[in-house]
Amino acid sequence: MLKIGVLGAGHLGKIHLKLANQSEKLDLVGFYDPNQENAEKVEKDFGYKAFATIEELIEAVDVVDIVTPTLSHYECAKKAIIAGKHIFLEKPIANSVQEAEEIIALAKKHNVKGQVGHVERFNPAFKAVKNIIQNPMFIETHRLAEFNPRGTDVPVVLDLMIHDIDAILSVVQSEVKEIHSSGVAVISESPDIANARLVFENGCVANITSSRISLKNMRKSRFFQKDAYISVDYLEKNCEVVKMKDAPEVPGEWDMVLQNAEGVKKQIYFDNPDVKQNNAILDELESFADAINNDTIPLVTLEDGTNALRIAYQIIDSFNK
Repeated sequence: MLKIGVLGAGHLGKIHLKLANQSEKLDLVGFYDPNQENAEKVEKDFGYKAFATIEELIEAVDVVDIVTPTLSHYECAKKAIIAGKHIFLEKPIANSVQEAEEIIALAKKHNVKGQVGHVERFNPAFKAVKNIIQNPMFIETHRLAEFNPRGTDVPVVLDLMIHDIDAILSVVQSEVKEIHSSGVAVISESPDIANARLVFENGCVANITSSRISLKNMRKSRFFQKDAYISVDYLEKNCEVVKMKDAPEVPGEWDMVLQNAEGVKKQIYFDNPDVKQNNAILDELESFADAINNDTIPLVTLEDGTNALRIAYQIIDSFNK
């Protein structure tokens, strides 16, 4: 099994520690957290080994799981890569596109693999319909969260919207041509609610809304394409697929048939795939282990993480235009 160590033992870091410890493909060696009081508490409460320095942890493992604040991603990744270790980076990949591009260059130079923690790619509802989404031409997403002070030091685009940016980029095989956006800071110093409209070169339009000051939680996306409507509920982990086909000459008693203004008749039918429940974070960690062991391309590459970050910053930059 690959030896893995976790950098950062905050809220998400503890989750990564727990799941890495449960994994049948990874051997959790321990963790490093610069807050000595927190490190001692985590070691005492859960029994994970706390390393005294980041260098000692990196030396002891094959894979470094970086679950630190975004500001430190680049420095942590740089140390791990130079030491020849594979890296798993929580989203966003880095604090800037320049840092992300340097991480990519370093990884190539030192021949190590990297994956970014865009966990919604491993959401069972999204996985169930990923191959059904073919050339979508309109996408609408809503990611709403109740207020939580944690994470409000960055714009909601980097905190929440980037999940949907990555998912959209993974299914639209085209470059972004135009971006129109607006954001409002209600409670925080940076925008708490934002809307972005992405126009792709192939004509697809994505309308993305994110808020961290909602009265309820919601994480839904809808994909519209020729003869199909696909809905994904990331929170409830379910999906709905509605398709259309040419109506039979003699419809059955229960067939749902629509006729447009030109007289063309279409039959509506439901084609809901089986959603196989999973732990998305454990899946992404083990998926990365498979990529290393089999020498294949990780499902969410460093380049994917960088592209999502680049679009996120373009959205932020367009707030004031």
